[in-house]
Amino acid sequence: MRTFILPAIVAIGLGAAAPAMAYDSGDQLSMQAALDVAANIGVATISQTEFAGDEWQIEGRDYSGRWMEVDVDARTGEVRNVDRGW
Repeated sequence: MRTFILPAIVAIGLGAAAPAMAYDSGDQLSMQAALDVAANIGVATISQTEFAGDEWQIEGRDYSGRWMEVDVDARTGEVRNVDRGW
């Protein structure tokens, strides 16, 4: 029984990682590049990153601890929108 547990865990882990890796290829901006764009405009800590069709939506906090969300175009890396919590 123990010999089947580790391979099952590995298979589940690889299956969960596959969709995220698909977004990091081709002519689209990688998640890391989108995070770099968000960091350049003030996001200090990241709480959530989501790929939404044609943009990366990055939520986090700035250096003052205020919430902010940055939408980054997945092809060009251009910032589409910035929402800040005051």
